[in-house]
Amino acid sequence: MPGKYQKLAGKHVLVIGGSSGIGYCVAEASLESGASVTISSSSPDRVAKAVEKLKSSYPGGNVTGYACDLSKSTLESDVEKLFEQTGKVDHIVFTAGDALATIPLKDSTLESIQKAGQVRFFAPLLVAKVGSRYLSEGPQASITLTTGATADKPLEGWSVITSFAAGLHGMARGLAVDLAPVRVNVVSPGAVRTELWDGMEEKEREALFQSVKGKVLTKHVAMPEEVAESYLWLMKDSNVTGTVVRSDSGSLLV
Repeated sequence: MPGKYQKLAGKHVLVIGGSSGIGYCVAEASLESGASVTISSSSPDRVAKAVEKLKSSYPGGNVTGYACDLSKSTLESDVEKLFEQTGKVDHIVFTAGDALATIPLKDSTLESIQKAGQVRFFAPLLVAKVGSRYLSEGPQASITLTTGATADKPLEGWSVITSFAAGLHGMARGLAVDLAPVRVNVVSPGAVRTELWDGMEEKEREALFQSVKGKVLTKHVAMPEEVAESYLWLMKDSNVTGTVVRSDSGSLLV
């Protein structure tokens, strides 16, 4: 019988965006905590590789994966299919993201704005809609979304992204009310060393990280396994709902 602090033991955790970055680390941590894990990502190849890697790292763990491309016009039916494959779950973690649409406001169109919000805003709302039918009942079940520090401290030229990021704060609160007693929260990371930065030249990327280090209170750019702890806490603490959890190196204070 699991101890009283092993609250994820025997639970089923679905991590949407779990093939890399923070989501992959949430999957690792969930397996270490005794949960069964299902990961999802847009690429079948990436899902297969991530599942293989997780099974190699945790030979006794129960891990599966399914591809689900959240960027298509068939979004809701694709999410329905994902949950039909996944079945009953105790926790849903949404860390999926795509390339940041840092288009200047003057160059934005309705189409480009809608596209920018497809994966990061509209998808998690539909995941909550569909997923709520597959979640366990009660406050031991949860949905954890992901936003970003730009919601509180916008960067110049990020109006579109900031709008969706801040909207996720309201989404978490609204869903917490609508889906109660199931809990809904959102994690707001600052700069994190993930594969999202791989498109930059290494020299440029490291210069950026050095700049961030010099500005934040911790003098440190987070690793994804550090931020993953926020998601673990939100899954385990059945007294937290409608909350924004910031793991941002104290960036809002500087």
